[in-house]
Parts: sequence; C-alpha cells; structure tokens
Amino acid sequence: MAMRLATEYVKTHMQLTEAEMAMFIQMFVDHEAALQIKVLENGSQEVVLKDDSEEEILLSFEKHANLYVCQGTCRITNKNLVNLMRKAVSTFKGDAIVHRIYPTYTMVYTYKHGAVVQIVEKSETSEKVVFEYKDTIGQLEQLFQRNEVEHEIRMIKEQINAMLDLRNDMQEPAIREQIDERLHKLTHRLFVLEA
Repeated sequence: MAMRLATEYVKTHMQLTEAEMAMFIQMFVDHEAALQIKVLENGSQEVVLKDDSEEEILLSFEKHANLYVCQGTCRITNKNLVNLMRKAVSTFKGDAIVHRIYPTYTMVYTYKHGAVVQIVEKSETSEKVVFEYKDTIGQLEQLFQRNEVEHEIRMIKEQINAMLDLRNDMQEPAIREQIDERLHKLTHRLFVLEA
C-alpha cells in the first residue's frame, strides 16, 4: 500500500456553536494533540496545531453572532491530526475538499454536511471517480412527488367534458366536426398519458 505523504484541506468550511467549539477543542486535547488557542479581541479564536515537522497549522474561527466559522486551507502530515480533522469535519457537519497526497497520485475527497459525497483518484495522466454518493431514496421520493402527468390528465378530462357539453349544444355539422376532431386528439393524448 502506498504511503501517504500529506493531507491537504484545500477548502474547508465549518460552523460551530460555542458548545461545539468547546467540543472541537476537547477532541484534540483528548487525543493529546499539541495545540494552542488564541482568543482575539472580537471573540474569534485561532487554534494552532503542531504537526510532525513542528510546522504550525492555523485554524481560524471567526465569530459571527453565536457561531464560530472556520474557512480556509491547511496541510497536515501527522496521521493523528489527519484523523482528528477528518473526524471534526464529519462530527460538525462541515464541507471540505481534501487532497490525500501519495507519491504517484492524489485522492480527492469531497465532503458535504460531514459526509463524503465523492472520491476521485487523480494522477498526472488520468482522473477516475472511485465513489460518488447518489441520493437514490431522495430521487425516488422526488419522482413519486412529481404529479405533472396526473395534473395534465385531470386538465384533459375537464377539456373533454367541456367539449362534449359544447358538442351536445351545437346543431351545425361543421362545428360538430371540428369538435369531434379536437375530441379525437384529446382522447388520444389521454390514452398516451394513462398508458
């Protein structure tokens, strides 16, 4: 199995409440990650993590009303920190594009609301979708909820009833012939829709 060189959070977005922010920090403390927390004047916070190379990873959480919003990028080589960030994105329903970098290829993971929705393997010469989430149940529910055909059938039946009433009231053969022609087209369309 190829050895991962680094994990790069190319695009990350998480929104945490004050309680979730405390849980986020506690998650890293519980796994003995070297971290430092800086509280800024406006209430925003910066979480600084130490990676294997003693390089600092800065996660900025800007305070907006009652939420701490983290947006940005970071590159992590420490396996423990990589797993903690993955868990944090998942737990706190974050969105992210994550590049897991290997010597000859990169695996690109796309997270939406904390769940992986797509995995793509990229190399210099190719790009292959390994996994893509399909909301089959949602698509089936949406299909079930679609009722355009039923609506059209109901409208055609109303038109047919109105045309039949009109035909019964008309005595002129030329007008009745036009009504019959229109009724023929409507009944054919109704037959097609109900089939």
